[in-house]
Amino acid sequence: MEKGRTAEIMVAEARKAFWVMVGFLAVIWALQIVNWLTGYDLSHRFGVRSWDTDGLPGIFTAPFLHWSWSHIQGNSGPLFIFGFLAAYRGVRRFLGVTGLIAVASGLGAWFTASPGTVGAGASGIVFGYFGYILVRGAFDRHLIDIVIGVVMALCFAYQFAGLLPQEGVGWQAHLFGFVGGILGGWLFRERRPAAAASPPSGTARPGDLPGIVPPGTVPPGGIPGAVPPGNARPGAFRPPSSRAALHKELDDLGL
Repeated sequence: MEKGRTAEIMVAEARKAFWVMVGFLAVIWALQIVNWLTGYDLSHRFGVRSWDTDGLPGIFTAPFLHWSWSHIQGNSGPLFIFGFLAAYRGVRRFLGVTGLIAVASGLGAWFTASPGTVGAGASGIVFGYFGYILVRGAFDRHLIDIVIGVVMALCFAYQFAGLLPQEGVGWQAHLFGFVGGILGGWLFRERRPAAAASPPSGTARPGDLPGIVPPGTVPPGGIPGAVPPGNARPGAFRPPSSRAALHKELDDLGL
């Protein structure tokens, strides 16, 4: 029953993640049309202008703007794929990660790019989602997300080249967005409840073998370590089932 409920929640979140990314792409493409009609004035006015305090608000507007049709086309595919994978476990957490990535990418570019440079584009967000996907499985201890991270790293290995200094490319936004995604994986990781405190010494605990008296205790009959009379029964010693242990481990990994 509980597993069925968990699956329903994941499907609902994945559906919301899909439409969130569809909406994100619809907004940036609509803005691209206006931007193109105005000679990309929006990118100049609302991009990140490095070392200019008046350009700091561009940290939150630049990801929606681009410099050309090829620019937005190159970002749209990875943005949708990485964004959906980053959001399918929870849209609320995804929005927090997105805000962190935008700030890290924008501030990093603002501080490190050449003075007067204007940066725009969703590529910093794309690299942030990429970094987040790579580490989320390890931080959340979900095997399926670890597999997704490995597959994405192999399929999109060329993306790592975008983290290196390149002429005419806002690699600073890429690099700091990637770092922001990794940081987001840590800060927004799933917090699992702490293990229950151990019961007082001498009390029975789940998993204790039935009919076995802890060393040092004196049961009725006066012989330390002996099984109390009448407690011994055939089949009392049952080693834990390996299949049950495996199922528990898979449950802990999120499978």
